[in-house]
Amino acid sequence: MKRVREHLPIILTGLVVGVLSILLVQWGNPANMGFCIACFLRDIAGALGMHRAEAVQYIRPEIIGLVLGSMVMAMVNKEFKVRGGSSPVTRFILGGFMMVGALMFLGCPVRMVIRLGGGDLNAAFGLAGFALGIFVGTMFLKKGFTLKKSYSQTKAEGLAIGVVNVGLLVLVVTAPAFLFFSKEGPGSMHAPVIVSLLAGLVVGALAQKTRFCMAGGIRDAIMLKDFHLLTGFVALLAAILVGNLIVGGFGLGQGLKVGFEGQPIAHTDGLWNALGMVLVGFTAVLLGGCPMRQLVLSGSGNSDSTVTVLGMVTGAAICHNFGLASSGAGPTGAGKIAVAVGLVVVTVIGLVNTKKV
Repeated sequence: MKRVREHLPIILTGLVVGVLSILLVQWGNPANMGFCIACFLRDIAGALGMHRAEAVQYIRPEIIGLVLGSMVMAMVNKEFKVRGGSSPVTRFILGGFMMVGALMFLGCPVRMVIRLGGGDLNAAFGLAGFALGIFVGTMFLKKGFTLKKSYSQTKAEGLAIGVVNVGLLVLVVTAPAFLFFSKEGPGSMHAPVIVSLLAGLVVGALAQKTRFCMAGGIRDAIMLKDFHLLTGFVALLAAILVGNLIVGGFGLGQGLKVGFEGQPIAHTDGLWNALGMVLVGFTAVLLGGCPMRQLVLSGSGNSDSTVTVLGMVTGAAICHNFGLASSGAGPTGAGKIAVAVGLVVVTVIGLVNTKKV
């Protein structure tokens, strides 16, 4: 009974994220994209004019809510501790390549589970790749990988990400003409601003409180035989699966072939779905958390994670400006090269920052 109580908060977080993901789709978000950190950061980059892919441009209030919700929760719990200075350039590069992998797969780890729970069997290749990337990353951790020590910084450094997100919210509400918004495609599909913001606030607060992390769950299971965080992963999948069955959003109803073909904002190239998520899992372990965790940490005062988020936003812009991002038609040749280069670069970063044994 004690063990159940210990796992209950992280399980409830997974269930809440899953339920909100289903509801956000019902309220307007793209199918199988109730909550996707990579997709939403890409949309924000487009809305700010950092890329010109007109189908994916929108300021996603869910991201604003995530950061502000985690910031408020950290302050309430007296866990808002501003630290940074741990290999910032390296973290920026890792964040960029994390986005390269996510946009090859067309989703972050949260969306990977959402896609699985929606009957998209292409995401199973992504899950296998994600687990493999995390496994490789743990090999480096066991050998002493580190991005060096972080240091206490001024409160302004920790609050900056919150101020930026408040500024984005003000722009969305008062001056949307200054932004680029999609008129068609995924960027044009969104829940009402207030609903999206509230959902982000709830998820941000819960994720900060429970340390919810997709990569962390698999990492801890491999390295420590600790399945606490993994229970949140499983709860998210269960909530999405049950929710889709209730609302009729499960896409496997017509047979196995449908589970692969015709899935929303997805492609059927299993190899590159897997390799994209290998890159995401590998970078997540070296960075100390998945894309959602990086946003939550940034809201909690970690300026290293803020640098990582900036790297992800820049990576999204690069992917769409140079044709690296996949589409429903499949991966691009340039995208495949970028993922291969990313795997090499991240491996080199791992080796350079690993203690000699």
